[in-house]
Amino acid sequence: MRVGCIVFPGYETLFLARELGLLDAQRVRLVELLANTDTLRALAAGQLEAAAMTLDELMTARADGVDLRAVLVFDTSAGADVVLAKAPVTLQTLQGRRVAVEDGAMGAVMLSALLKAAGLKPDQIHKVPMTLDRSEALFQTSAVDVVVTAEPWAARLEKAGARRIFDSLAIPGRIVDVLAVRANALQTFGPAIRHLLTGHFVAQKYMRESISRAAPLIASRLQTSAADVPSLYRGLQLPELAENRTMLARGGAIDRTAQALQQVMLEAGLLPASSLAEAVADVRFLPL
Repeated sequence: MRVGCIVFPGYETLFLARELGLLDAQRVRLVELLANTDTLRALAAGQLEAAAMTLDELMTARADGVDLRAVLVFDTSAGADVVLAKAPVTLQTLQGRRVAVEDGAMGAVMLSALLKAAGLKPDQIHKVPMTLDRSEALFQTSAVDVVVTAEPWAARLEKAGARRIFDSLAIPGRIVDVLAVRANALQTFGPAIRHLLTGHFVAQKYMRESISRAAPLIASRLQTSAADVPSLYRGLQLPELAENRTMLARGGAIDRTAQALQQVMLEAGLLPASSLAEAVADVRFLPL
């Protein structure tokens, strides 16, 4: 089973599981990608069976004809997705500024929430398309005033003097990271999905109980020092197995969040139509 992942702290349990020897390479292959847009294209092209992504990206993919199911909740964002500005730009002086944002669902949801908080319409700022991996490089040029980004880039930019003017704490529960699997792969790759999820929870426990041992294994992919790894998780809530069961259950948090997100995305023109004709979550593959 080919599983796509960009660089993001919430997804690192999969790579940590691989580093700890918990993943059988004959069952699961992790495919590293640069941007969420690459992930969605690879899924649409049939080059992946599964991928780590935000729930709104899952819904965008479904609306575009790629039927996906969420089988795991990696994290919920509580400050990990941020809007950073150069001085003297503030939320109150955002009008007319050049705002760099990824042309994906997460970027669109964050930008929509940012504009609402600032009391602005989309045509009152200048949108600059980018991918998350270019956050730092673009912010350091004169091409933008503001960047919509996430960890690990956010921490490095803030260290360099960027000012946080908005983050996902203002939209609780809106940004959720999940493992999405193509519906037509669920039966064929059922054992591989269970194998991967078991590895995730073992790696998550390893991180929780000994972050000092886990950090050096994580640091290189996140392009940071082992000492800085714990700070990258400050804005993420990482649900354990029991909470995953509750969140993925029928009528649970994932179903409710998907309904609320769909309304926001439809109103903002981010979805062409409803993508919730079939269930979003599938709890069957969680470890017993």
